[in-house]
Amino acid sequence: MPKADDPLDIIFTAPHPDDLEIGCGGAIAKLVKQGHRVGMVHMTNGEPTPLGTPETRHKEMLAAADILGVQVCEMIGLPNRVLMDGPEARFALASVIRKYRPRILVGIAGRTVAASPDHYQAQLITEATRFYSQLTKWNDRFDGTEPHRVDHLIYRPIARSAEMQLFPSQLVVDISDTMDQKIAAVACYKSQFPEERFERMKHYLQSLAGYEGGSCGFLYGELYAVPRPIGVEDLTGLFAPWPESTASAPPRLGS
Repeated sequence: MPKADDPLDIIFTAPHPDDLEIGCGGAIAKLVKQGHRVGMVHMTNGEPTPLGTPETRHKEMLAAADILGVQVCEMIGLPNRVLMDGPEARFALASVIRKYRPRILVGIAGRTVAASPDHYQAQLITEATRFYSQLTKWNDRFDGTEPHRVDHLIYRPIARSAEMQLFPSQLVVDISDTMDQKIAAVACYKSQFPEERFERMKHYLQSLAGYEGGSCGFLYGELYAVPRPIGVEDLTGLFAPWPESTASAPPRLGS
């Protein structure tokens, strides 16, 4: 059995508790089911909000993490509403990365001009953190942790971004078997999603996951992007069989 302080395989990070559940909850739950060690790192506590409190939001965050099954869930305490990319924010997130030493770091990407500016700032912080995590002779700025090089940076593009986002590579994770977990995790945030608003959010989640998954023949999926081409040694191994057109699977779109 892995120990609590064993390195994580992958860390997901975003500015507010509920962002990861909304954007990445299906893939997070899927990775846990596959036996990977997964961490969720929220940059701020997300408060103040009209119906929330820091204490309530923290309980909701832990309940959502429990539903998704992650080994680590942390909130690093950067300031909500005024989150800005800068040295101190980079030090704070990099300290967590250096502590848990993941191979893969996942962050959201895109500008949400009609929503919180924290989203784009979190992207900048995450990108810089991948570099800061490997810096030597600066351990005192990272809570005494040792340097760690993250192999891969992956983006979760925001669906309602202000501009078209183009990436060298994209992929879709099949979340058909974890979609219910994703919705249940988002439902934990009752301070953010009262009943009527949650029903609209549920519709949005299912619609987006249906669209993103359907592009690859899945019932539900989450799209991710990589800032470089994806290198493979086995070209055939990269491509799973296309889902059959049956009552339990969607038709072959585009074929």
